[in-house]
Amino acid sequence: MFQSGADIIYQINFPDFDKFQTEISSISISDLAKEVKPQIILIGSTFLGRELAPLVAARLKTGLTAHCIDLVLTEDMILEQWIPAYGGLIAITCPEKRPQIATVARGVFPIPTLDKNKTGRLVLVDKPEDINPRVKTLEIIRTDPEGVPLEEAHTVVAGGAGAGSREGWKQIEDLAQTLNAALGSTRPAVDEGWIDLETMIGQSGKMVHPDLYIGVGLSGEQQHMVGIASAKVMVAINNDPKSPVFHQVNYGIVEDCGEFIPIFIKKLEEYLDN
Repeated sequence: MFQSGADIIYQINFPDFDKFQTEISSISISDLAKEVKPQIILIGSTFLGRELAPLVAARLKTGLTAHCIDLVLTEDMILEQWIPAYGGLIAITCPEKRPQIATVARGVFPIPTLDKNKTGRLVLVDKPEDINPRVKTLEIIRTDPEGVPLEEAHTVVAGGAGAGSREGWKQIEDLAQTLNAALGSTRPAVDEGWIDLETMIGQSGKMVHPDLYIGVGLSGEQQHMVGIASAKVMVAINNDPKSPVFHQVNYGIVEDCGEFIPIFIKKLEEYLDN
C-alpha cells in the first residue's frame, strides 16, 4: 500500500479474533475517524465493504454513497460521488457532514504504478475495550470461481432476461465456453436463479475491462452498462431493433437469441477447427 501512494497505514489489531468481525471493525474505524478526523473515507464495494460502510456512516452520523463509478474532488474539498440514476449519472455531495464516505468497486479506477522506493508510517491501533459484539463471524467459506475471472478476462459474454429460460441461459454459457470467455450477468438473470450473484456486472456488481464484450438478451440499462464502459469492442444481440442497448455498443445483431446463438457457436467451432 505504501508503494501505491499511502503515507500512513492504520492497522487495527484484533488478537482475540482470527476472522473479520464487521461490528468490531465498524466501531474501531469510527473511533479512529473521530480521533484523526479524515475528510474522506473510501471503502471497497466488496461483500464485506458493503456491510461495513453503512455501519461506519451511521456511527459517525454522516452520509454514504454506495457503488460510485467516479469520484471528483473540488477545490473546496467537496467529494462529488457519481452514480447511475434516473437513466443517466448524478453527483451526490455531502457539503456539511464529515467525513464524506463512499464505496467504490474494484476496476472503477486504474491500478496505480507502484513506486518501490516509497515508504510510509505504520500505526498499530488496538481495538476498543469492552466490546461485546452481537454477531460474530465463526467461519468464512471461500469458493473458487469457475472459468475465467471476470475482472481479468479479455473476452466477456454476459446474458440478461432475454435468455428467457434456464435452457436459453445454457446457450449463453455454451457461447462463453466456446470463446473461452468469462461469463457475466445482469440483475434479472441473477434474480431468476440462472447464475450466481458473483457474476453480476454493473453498478452493484463488477467492473470489467475486456477487449471484447458480447451482451446477449439485455436491454442496456445504465446500471449494467457502467460496468462495461471500459470494454474496447462491445457487441449486443437482441431481437428488439429499438432496444436502447444498440445505441451504446459498437455492433448490434437483431436476432432471436435462441435461434442465433446455436448457429453462431457452430460457425465459431468451424472457424476454430480450421
